[in-house]
Amino acid sequence: MATRKVKRLVTGQRAIDGAGVHLMRVLGPDTITDYDPFLMLDSFDSHNPADYIKGFPFHPHRGIETISYLVQGEMSHQDSLGNKGTIHGGESQWMTAGSGIMHQEMPQASKHMLGVQLWLNLPQNEKMTDPTYFDITGEMIGVKETADATVHVLAGEYDGTKGVEPPHIKATIYDVELKEGKTITLPTKAEDNVFVFLIEGNAVIEGQTVAEKTAVLFGEGSEIKVSTETGKVLRFMMCAAKPLGEPVAWGGPIVMNTREELDHAFKELDKGTFIKHNAAHI
Repeated sequence: MATRKVKRLVTGQRAIDGAGVHLMRVLGPDTITDYDPFLMLDSFDSHNPADYIKGFPFHPHRGIETISYLVQGEMSHQDSLGNKGTIHGGESQWMTAGSGIMHQEMPQASKHMLGVQLWLNLPQNEKMTDPTYFDITGEMIGVKETADATVHVLAGEYDGTKGVEPPHIKATIYDVELKEGKTITLPTKAEDNVFVFLIEGNAVIEGQTVAEKTAVLFGEGSEIKVSTETGKVLRFMMCAAKPLGEPVAWGGPIVMNTREELDHAFKELDKGTFIKHNAAHI
């Protein structure tokens, strides 16, 4: 088994988005090529509701999937076509924006808001697919317990334990709780781009300490190895998917392949013709 080596480290930077949500922006426009097909990663980690309570009021998306995952906290969401729900700690909400949807995400006051939102690109021939979204409840997330770790399988499969089957990009996403003084080896598909995001705690990778809130991109290989610091525990996400290798035209909440497609999308927003299909529950 060839262990993947670290290719790039990206540490989150403080940012404010939505109606005034304080967050850590980790992946963005300058990481598109390396982390393909993962476009954006925002990290939420606050004990102060004032940091996030204003939320993300109604806004459009096209050409992507958004994956919200909470370790702790509560978030309500709703779209312009009638879908709505609330996710809690240990749950996820996966939305395929496709041809266009309007939605909002409103974090609720809690003792600790801890989680991420990940944007996954859609391939060119699926950009205008029908929009859908679904709540991934706790019982839909597979859990694999070992002596060293607990692996929560949001999407894909780990050692016979399955999560959901992603509707478009066949991504593998784990939330891993690694016990102190332990190392975990996670198998990966050779064709996938693979990174881990350190949610809580520092990691030791290739003998080097990597700081919390860092997205660690790995090079080629068939597995990754992640360890805890001595006397510390670690919580991290592993995200893997086959890169698209397609051009990206990104404008705010809309991601297309060409500037012309992007301009057309914003013209449709202005004209009120942006929404193409009724959303459906999966």
